[in-house]
Amino acid sequence: MKRADFILDPRLQADTRLITSLALCDILLMNDTRFPWLILVPRRGGLVEVDDLGTDGQALLWHEVHRAAAALRNIAPCDKLNIGALGNIVRQLHVHVVARRDGDAAWPAPVWGSGAATPYPDDVLAERVEQLRTRILN
Repeated sequence: MKRADFILDPRLQADTRLITSLALCDILLMNDTRFPWLILVPRRGGLVEVDDLGTDGQALLWHEVHRAAAALRNIAPCDKLNIGALGNIVRQLHVHVVARRDGDAAWPAPVWGSGAATPYPDDVLAERVEQLRTRILN
């Protein structure tokens, strides 16, 4: 359910595809084949920091991060799962969940700013979104 005061940051809108919506967050897939990468965005306007959510909201956020992370690891086994809420460029509160593999395109450096994104072909993107949606919702 969308809230009237929630607007997804245009940069996130341009770089991602919606997988599904949970009680608090929209779960998005970063459109970059180099890294299995989810972004969770709470559907509440004006949030910048995790502590802007309050105690109950924080608990729900981490529960949803856990669900998304488990689904991502199921379809993209990894050596390290990176989870973080940075917000230096996109200030809107969002949490990254990135499945990293030794030897991936940025390893061991951060994925941010590591070359140009390689978008999914439309058919592969649709399949990946459906795989993740199924695992997150079940």
